[in-house]
Amino acid sequence: MADPSSYRPEPGEVPDSPGVYRFRDEHGRVIYVGKAKSLRQRLASYFQDLANLHVRTRTMVTTAASVEWTVVSTEVEALQLEYSWIKEFDPRFNVKYRDDKSYPSLAVTLDEEFPRVQVMRGPKKKGVRYFGPYAHAWAIRETVDLMLRAFPVRTCSAGVFKRSAQIGRPCLLGYIGKCSAPCVGRVSAEEHRQLAEEFCDFVAGHTGAYLRRLEREMKQAAEEMEYERAARLRDDMDALKRAMEKSAVVLTDATDADLVAVAEDELEAAVQIFHVRGGRVRGQRGWVTDKVEEIGTPELVEHALQQLYGEERGDAVPKEVLVPALPDPAAPVTQWLSERRGSAVSLRVPRRGDKRALMETVRRNAQQALALHKTKRASDLTTRSRALEEIAEALGLDSAPLRVECFDISHFQGDDVVGSMVVFEDGLARKSEYRRFQIRSVDGQDDVRSMHEVISRRFRRYLQEKRRTGEWGGDGGQAAEGEGPEPAEGAAEGAAPRDEDGRPKKFAYPPQLIVVDGGKPQVAAARSALDELGIDDVAVCGLAKRLEEVWIPGEDDPVVLPRTSEGLYLLQRVRDEAHRFAIRYQRSKRSKALKASPLDAVPGLGASRKQALIKHFGSLKRLRAATVEEICEVPGVGRKTAETVAAALGAKSSGAAVNTATGEIVEEE
Repeated sequence: MADPSSYRPEPGEVPDSPGVYRFRDEHGRVIYVGKAKSLRQRLASYFQDLANLHVRTRTMVTTAASVEWTVVSTEVEALQLEYSWIKEFDPRFNVKYRDDKSYPSLAVTLDEEFPRVQVMRGPKKKGVRYFGPYAHAWAIRETVDLMLRAFPVRTCSAGVFKRSAQIGRPCLLGYIGKCSAPCVGRVSAEEHRQLAEEFCDFVAGHTGAYLRRLEREMKQAAEEMEYERAARLRDDMDALKRAMEKSAVVLTDATDADLVAVAEDELEAAVQIFHVRGGRVRGQRGWVTDKVEEIGTPELVEHALQQLYGEERGDAVPKEVLVPALPDPAAPVTQWLSERRGSAVSLRVPRRGDKRALMETVRRNAQQALALHKTKRASDLTTRSRALEEIAEALGLDSAPLRVECFDISHFQGDDVVGSMVVFEDGLARKSEYRRFQIRSVDGQDDVRSMHEVISRRFRRYLQEKRRTGEWGGDGGQAAEGEGPEPAEGAAEGAAPRDEDGRPKKFAYPPQLIVVDGGKPQVAAARSALDELGIDDVAVCGLAKRLEEVWIPGEDDPVVLPRTSEGLYLLQRVRDEAHRFAIRYQRSKRSKALKASPLDAVPGLGASRKQALIKHFGSLKRLRAATVEEICEVPGVGRKTAETVAAALGAKSSGAAVNTATGEIVEEE
């Protein structure tokens, strides 16, 4: 535990101006990011008597080892920089909202030639217009099914669309009038795009004008005695009204607003958001967070607004945002929202009327979400704590292993040998720190030597980090002498690796326990690798698949955990996750090898031009037989590139398979 006075800035060193500050721990990792109207006053509040600090603030300042700050000109810039740094550094003491579920949204792919209406989850994509999110995917599909009668927009997948275009016959929706069938040319791309844009306008809440237009067209058709067309327009209006009825009117003045409500206790907080467009609730979402810093409702609201609108632009930010309490100060947040929308945004607390009543409904949803989360989490925390305690007791550890790393080796009949490392912290997977390895020193199938290599490389990198920061003084430092930084081991699953500028580093943090997928030989190899590097404070065990036995280094007999043991369940989950991650990497390597082409060796030839060449000539054989002039006919391929392609394929074919009887070169398709 660090003494805050050891890194307290000198008097007068901190400027009395707006800015953003960062606390770092002894490893240089950013653990807290904050902003202040006056950096001098805010930072001074952290370096008072520890007894006067909130318990969470006290934990943060004693965990930190340094503080730094960046001066900005306005509070709005401070708000923007704080949001960027929280996303970049993922500080452990900052409030981080997490969705309590993956909410579906109604999406229209306006970036395609023929836009498609579909249900989407996950991060938003560029060129796609989203509506929602909604509580249930089936509710979206029911609404879309009603609206397709008036807006027959494409809903089929790319494969179905392509197949229908090839056979010249639309799918069932095209026959029953719920698709305009652009795949067979019933409407042009421009007409179909107009339908998609009208669909978007209607879902966005611009319903009145469109319904009035349909009513005028229906009456005109009836006057002209086009009764079939009038009946079809009448049915279209009925379908759209039924779709509108699925989202009841909650604000009679056709307001576009987002309502944010917070329910909290001393440890956690839940946020609920209702998206109201045209006076109707068009979407709902919620977040839950641990209160890892001393924070009140205004600060929770500010962080929720950053999370909600940090990646949004234009109409995605509504004209009005209703909250239970205004951030302090509210002006920078209001200005920030207005800049993201491109016009004025009203941020206020509703005091009376329909908006106040709807805010109460949102607040009740937040309270129910918090109660449900605490019920689930209480059971989950108890189970995970018991599992870690059982593992510690079975392996004779001094304390529960809060960080567990598991390693596995995978190969395909002795080829493409790879290794994987997965990380579990507090019994939960931390996918941003998963790593994968290509085995370098072992040829063929040898899991024991491969495991030794992987463990050695992982902890050699750890020692390099310790030596670089001056924290390592043992003999293990000598074991790593002469080792330069190893190249990247591959991308992590879930997030990109971070560098030493406060971001999580690749191998900087040691585990309390290493689990290897295997029995006594693999465990001995892992222990040997650690001993060679002088590391003696990391426990090792192995989990054998056949009987699920737990092996410990130097023991002749395994530890057998009861089949109902939570500790065994956790070890199995860790082992299975490492196995899955290793197989996924091994299969991706094999797939890339199978897809390798002679064109891959041509310098300066990208994927799009490779595809254009193969598409133009139909096969690699015909491309090899083509002249430079014929290759130049491919769009985007100049003469210099054509000469390079011809030379590369010629060199390839000259050394290719030859029919020894005739002397003929055997070409490949």
